[in-house]
Amino acid sequence: MGHQGSPDGSWAADDPQAQIDFAYRGVHVTSQAAKALIKRFYGRSPAYSYFDGCSDGGREGLMEAQRYPGDFDGIAAGAPANDMVVQNTFHHAWNVLTNLDADGRYILLAGKLPLIHQAVLKACDGLDGLKDGLIDDPRRCGFDPATIVCASGQDPSTCLTRAEAGVVRRLHDGAVDEHGRRLEPAISHEWGSELEWTLFVPAEQGQTVGSQNFVESFARYLGYTNQVRPDWKLSDLKFTVESFWKTVQSSSYLSAMDPDLRRFQRGGGKLLLWHGWSDQHISPQSTLAYYDAMQKSMGRKAVDDFARLYLFPGVAHCGGGEGPDAFDVLTPVMAWTESGRRPGTIVASKIADGTVARTRPVYPYPRVARYDGTGSIDDASNFTASTPRRDPGPGYHWLGERLYSGDYQTWCSADGTRLVCRPSQTWLTREPGAISS
Repeated sequence: MGHQGSPDGSWAADDPQAQIDFAYRGVHVTSQAAKALIKRFYGRSPAYSYFDGCSDGGREGLMEAQRYPGDFDGIAAGAPANDMVVQNTFHHAWNVLTNLDADGRYILLAGKLPLIHQAVLKACDGLDGLKDGLIDDPRRCGFDPATIVCASGQDPSTCLTRAEAGVVRRLHDGAVDEHGRRLEPAISHEWGSELEWTLFVPAEQGQTVGSQNFVESFARYLGYTNQVRPDWKLSDLKFTVESFWKTVQSSSYLSAMDPDLRRFQRGGGKLLLWHGWSDQHISPQSTLAYYDAMQKSMGRKAVDDFARLYLFPGVAHCGGGEGPDAFDVLTPVMAWTESGRRPGTIVASKIADGTVARTRPVYPYPRVARYDGTGSIDDASNFTASTPRRDPGPGYHWLGERLYSGDYQTWCSADGTRLVCRPSQTWLTREPGAISS
């Protein structure tokens, strides 16, 4: 991605070209170099070019489709960090700050996570008609943390305090301002993902969690354009509408939010989006919101012509978790690109001790897998596709939903040690709390 450096973010300090390469240019230039080498060595250009990445790699894939639609014929983008600015500020900061009491001590510790997870499974595991330790669509789960608040005299190791239950609810729901306005899409962490929350719920007091490291490294050197603030801390981030717009405007060049992929589609490009329902880093709601924005921008029929979305139950960030997490997303993209074979069922496997312990089919969204009532529940062949009658989601209405726009995309250049970015056109409107470009 154009630089070498430590994960604290200091590589970006006063190096605007490194920032541009990290944001969107690095993969593009790598593609150009690779194709030139192939042509020189083989005497002809590659017939097809593909990109496969997850997390920031997923963001890179969407950057390519949005900014350089001719680089790749097919793209598989997993758990994309496409809303990078909100992700590495309000999302991860909320994970930490909403779990601190007035004295700065953690309220919920990781020792309670298995208890919470078992309570969630007890409430929701059977909603899909099968108790198998997985929730096929967590949005249908109406778990209430208050149901496991300690009764008088109950062993505290078997229940939650009211303060702990409040933290669980807020971690699930996501970041808001003091008036309840959403600073990220609803549902920050899906029910069923609790065992993965050790990313931001510490094992003991005094521990620095992953979410804190993400935010501080981003905000100190990269998140606020042309500002190097090595002493910046989480408490400097204000959960207000004004702070939200200042933050996302400052570093909009890092986010891949343009849902209009007509140029990529017209060039024959194919896109496979995927996300694990138990992702602890990046909410699957972020990918769902982007997919929804694509359909609104281009039309459902147009999107169906070149894009698919797959959601994997029980799978954590780019793999891991309790669900089947071994699967191939690149071959379906290649088959679609080269022979017109539209992606259908992807069979995911769970590998334990070197052997396949479970297989499950995963179908293009919104279809889900349903057990046919015969044979092993660990065999994918005993499941069929079912399309829910309605979308059980909370919707995609939040403060930043208008960021899904080509107007939000900016192009940058290096001017000495300063980064100069210009939007394609004015994208922010004048309204209370907003900043106009």
